[in-house]
Amino acid sequence: MPDKTASCAICGAPEQDGRPLVPTENGKQVCFQCVELCAAYMLQSKFGGIAAERFSDMVKHTHPEMLPVPAANQPSGLAIEQMELSDLPTPEQLRKELDSYVIGQDLAKKTLCVAVFNHYLRLRQSMDEGDNVEIEKSNILLAGPTGSGKTLLAKTLARILDVPFCIVDATTLTEAGYVGEDVENIVLRLLQAADMDVAKAERGIIYVDEMDKIGRKTQNVSITRDVSGEGVQQALLKIIEGTECNIPPKGGRKHPNQEYIRVNTNNILFICGGAFVGLEDIIRKRLGSSAMGFASIEQDRGKKEYTEEEVLGKAMPEDFFSFGMIPELMGRLPIFSPLTTLTEEQLVALLTQPKNALVRQYAKLLAMSGVELIVEEKALHAMAKLAIDHGTGARALRSIIERIMLDVMYEVPSDKSIRSVTITEDTVLGKDKPVIKRSKAAKA
Repeated sequence: MPDKTASCAICGAPEQDGRPLVPTENGKQVCFQCVELCAAYMLQSKFGGIAAERFSDMVKHTHPEMLPVPAANQPSGLAIEQMELSDLPTPEQLRKELDSYVIGQDLAKKTLCVAVFNHYLRLRQSMDEGDNVEIEKSNILLAGPTGSGKTLLAKTLARILDVPFCIVDATTLTEAGYVGEDVENIVLRLLQAADMDVAKAERGIIYVDEMDKIGRKTQNVSITRDVSGEGVQQALLKIIEGTECNIPPKGGRKHPNQEYIRVNTNNILFICGGAFVGLEDIIRKRLGSSAMGFASIEQDRGKKEYTEEEVLGKAMPEDFFSFGMIPELMGRLPIFSPLTTLTEEQLVALLTQPKNALVRQYAKLLAMSGVELIVEEKALHAMAKLAIDHGTGARALRSIIERIMLDVMYEVPSDKSIRSVTITEDTVLGKDKPVIKRSKAAKA
């Protein structure tokens, strides 16, 4: 006959409540509900799931030795926290690394380097005790034409930083409950980049690309919901500012009775970027006069013509409101840095100077076959002019050089007599083929 006074060693529930007890090796008994919670805790304790939280609440009074060590006493595995202040990469050091891959965009580089350095210092502040000054994070907004280097800047930072880093696309996001990805999935991407380590992910950096694509579609009030525009902006507010997010471990939609990973975004730095096509016209309209008649003619005579860089540099929050961004979101992106269209000289430098320059890449590919690649200076300028005409910035350079090198890359692996390939200006303009030199034995 079972003991009527027997109870669960964890929650204290008696067996009379209809909870059968499971005997353990040490002679104690545990109910099935606590066994299930124990199993869930073992699986989810690393991620801070709901089951782990419920289990911790149950045993914190009866068996405190079973609770995990507080996160403050656990090593997070983040290299930046183990550095001395003198070992942190300075903004100048970060800028030097960016210069090895990105041409131009001095203001954007300086802005990003200072923000990232301050982010490092902010991470170290949590380690200091007795400091009553709280440093808040400053999220960044990058705006510039396509092909100006926004995504490249973010990718380059990913190579030189020791914090988890991910790049997400805002165009796939929709308001919760509609077809598309939930906004919380951008935090899941960072968590995956941190190997599912919540402590590391909470100190990472997220780059949100194509931010302008979630602008409000119309200024007029509509009877339908703007689920991929204004709805996404509203969902991003708390995540960018800092909140506790419940993340599905495998992504996708949330559903009842699902275990979640809890991630705090207070220490996650957000860098947002977008082309914002049409923003310049809005700025120019604001900078222009509103007078009419003869007064407007007099004002137009003395009106200053602003360059593209000057126009973007004069962007104000109200310009983004007119573009379709909500004021609440712009208030959470206090740092703004414009990027400008690359000039012809910058495009020429982009072809040859960076470590991943296109000419260097093709020279390396041909060198593997024992062939030398020679690109004349006039040919480089011709490529840059064509890229400017295409209007897609640096992205046009790859399509141009791919077209030029197609026949060369087709012939070189099969023809062992080729010793050098020269690209001339006529080659770029399509008037002539690349100049190929072969060995003397082949000529004979």
